[in-house]
Amino acid sequence: MSDLTLDQLSPGKPMRIEKDGKSICVTKIGDQVFAVDDTCTHSDASLSEGDITDFKIECWLHGAEFDLRNGQALTLPATQPLETYAVKIDGNSVTVEI
Repeated sequence: MSDLTLDQLSPGKPMRIEKDGKSICVTKIGDQVFAVDDTCTHSDASLSEGDITDFKIECWLHGAEFDLRNGQALTLPATQPLETYAVKIDGNSVTVEI
């Protein structure tokens, strides 16, 4: 069973999903889909409310940026990386693997 469909994802617009008790931020960039923890590692803020530029997501609260490809914290005040999740695309179905 898929978590969502490609049709539900707008390019460059993050979306929050819940899976197995975790909040996950999912976003589509080009023909790729990325999934990371939805909570910023610096503060308890939802990243799905942030902005996407290239392969980076910016936390709306304090401006910390993370690389969507590997979860790496790119700018202060965040120093800890985000957990990333594998994404499987099958036709229009998108599944985040935990």
